[in-house]
Order: sequence, then structure tokens, then C-alpha cells
Amino acid sequence: MITFPAYDGTRLACHASGGGTPLICLPGGPMQDSAYLSGLDGLLPHRRLVRLDLRGTGGSQACEDPAGYRCDRLVDDVEALREHLGLETVDLLAHSAGANLAALYAARHPGRVGRLLLVTPSVFAVGIPVAGDDRLEAARLRAAEPWFAPAYAALEELVAGRAAADTMEAVAPFWYGRWDGAARAHRAAEAGQKNHEAAAAYGAEGAFDPGATREALAGLAAPVLLLAGEADLAAPPRAMAAYAGLFPDARFTVQPGAGHFPWLDDPVAFGGAVAEFLA
Repeated sequence: MITFPAYDGTRLACHASGGGTPLICLPGGPMQDSAYLSGLDGLLPHRRLVRLDLRGTGGSQACEDPAGYRCDRLVDDVEALREHLGLETVDLLAHSAGANLAALYAARHPGRVGRLLLVTPSVFAVGIPVAGDDRLEAARLRAAEPWFAPAYAALEELVAGRAAADTMEAVAPFWYGRWDGAARAHRAAEAGQKNHEAAAAYGAEGAFDPGATREALAGLAAPVLLLAGEADLAAPPRAMAAYAGLFPDARFTVQPGAGHFPWLDDPVAFGGAVAEFLA
């Protein structure tokens, strides 16, 4: 673990593995310990993966003021990491909610982004709607699974706005391309990795200005890869294609059979797609 100071003196932590040109990895959650991204290690042997623990998660210090967890304010923490690494430009990989942070960073510091990889990204920063029918369509790809019927019934309640206390746990199998032992362990670890106070502040009022962000991203010169999972109900392919269309130089790919964590579902396919883009 490496620590470095943020703009306000908060000590931030990152975790590096491998060799070669750094690839900064921004976690989702939101505000989840970057440990859940450790499955990326070894998938890109010619890259030094640098997983950032956002403030208040993992090895990074917490904020005294919860407002410091707001997504737009975390942009300065990413910039602090770039400066700490001594890089003129950075290649960024962002997963899920971490894509909101990556989008805001690219909008504010377009000249500092070398390449941008958005993996099953959240859409709040850019204001792209995700239709409930698209979520249900992605879920129906799993209809042959033994757990499908009760999980799909719970998802229908969620899409209709009638979620109960146990709904999110009931739909958990849909997050993974395979609901096996590895997926169950990955899901179980999440409870101890997330800072819920920070997550509540992440998207607070003022964090996002989708119109301004879309306008800024329309002028981004950096190449972009947007990778979607075919069966990902959180970031279904139709919405992801619209997201990719915001950039002037974007490649859009859908990983067959993948859910929200495509590097876990098929490491070979994921690693190949990302390596090709980075090359």
C-alpha cells in the first residue's frame, strides 16, 4: 500500500501491482474499498495497476466533513494521485459508480487523460436514462437459472418502485454472469467494504451537472473504451451504447454472458478486450 496527501492533507492510499505504464483504477460502490477490484491483477501483465482507495474507504483516511465525499470533490483526489505518480497524463479504468468520478475528472482535466476505460458504468454524471424494460430484458437472459423465478419477481418489484428491505439481496444473482461460489463470496465481502455515510454523500445535491459534463466530454480527445455486460441489468447495453455516443473517439463492446463484474465472469475475454484497447 502506498499513501500520499490529498489537497486538504487527507492521507489517501493506493495499491499497485504489476509493471509497465500505470493504469489508475477507480472503484464503484459508490465508495467501496478498491479491494473488490483485485481480480483485475494479472489480467493486464504489461500494465502497472494502481487501485485508488477513495477517502473513507480501504486504507484512506475519512473526512471530518461528509461533504468531502461528494463525487465532484473527489476529482481533486484523482488529480493528487496523478501528481504523486509524476505523470503528465493518466490512463483511467473506472467501474460502475467510479465512472461518474472518471467522467467528471475527464471533463475538468481533459488534457490529463491518455485513455479512458469505462466498465459497466453508472450514468448519473451524464444523465442518461436507463429504462426499466431494458433492465428486465437483460435479466431474462438468465431465465434458465434455477434461482431465476424469485429473483426476477423481486426485480419486477424494484423496477416498479416497490422495493422491500430484502429486495436488493434477492436480485443479487443478476449482478454476476455466474452465480457460483466465487460470485457469492464476492457479494458477501461487499458488506464490509462499503462506507455507507460516504456513499450517501457521493451523489448529493450539486455533485453532478449532466449537461455541462456531456458538453465537456464531447470535446474529449482521448480514446475511450466503454465495456458493457450482455446480461448486466445495472448498465444494460442500450444505455451503454448511448453513453459511448457522447465521446468523439469511443469504442463500444458488449461482453457476452457478462454481468456487472465482467472481469470475474470471463477474465480471458475481459483482459483481451482491454489489452487490445490499451495497445
